[in-house]
Amino acid sequence: MSVLKVIEVLADSDKSWEDAAHQAVEKASATVQNIKSVYIAEHSATIKDGKISSYRVNAKITFGLK
Repeated sequence: MSVLKVIEVLADSDKSWEDAAHQAVEKASATVQNIKSVYIAEHSATIKDGKISSYRVNAKITFGLK
């Protein structure tokens, strides 16, 4: 039997939502081991001068407990 835990991470990027998701996993993996999956729950963006200035994701990261 395996036991999994889910944490919620907010991340942003000035490039894309995909890059924001990469940032979320990269930062989480610095302190969390055994990451199994990421679920992007929400996308949002901030606007400056009529253009998107940053992309944001609400990521749910699942990892196994030992």
